[in-house]
Amino acid sequence: MAGHNELGKKGEGLAIAFLKENGYKILEKNYRFQKAEVDIIAFKDEILVGVEVKTRSTAHFGNPQEFVKSGQIQRLVLAMNHYAEVKNIDAEIRFDIVAIVKNASGTKIELIEDAFFYF
Repeated sequence: MAGHNELGKKGEGLAIAFLKENGYKILEKNYRFQKAEVDIIAFKDEILVGVEVKTRSTAHFGNPQEFVKSGQIQRLVLAMNHYAEVKNIDAEIRFDIVAIVKNASGTKIELIEDAFFYF
C-alpha cells in the first residue's frame, strides 16, 4: 500500500476514535454512491453528519481542510442525500471535516463542524 494510503487509513481510524469521544454515533465508514465516497457517516445531536477526513503529514502546502474542493462537495451532498433516502432517515444533514496533521512531531486533530454549505 502506498504511503499516502496508509496515512489516510490511519487518519480515518484517528478520526473515528476522536468523533466517538465527542459524542458521535458512527453509522458507516467509506460509504460509496456513484463517484462519491463519504469517509464517515454519523449521528450527533439528532443530526445526520457526513464527515470528510483529510490527513496530511505537513501543513506546509495548506491546512488539510483546504483540500476539500467544490466538485467533491457536490458529490458528498448527492451521496448523503442518497444515504438518507435509502435508510429512510428524516433528519437535518450537515457536513463536518476532521483535519489531521500527523508526523514525527505528533498528531494534531481539528474538527470543523458545518464545514461547508450546500444548495
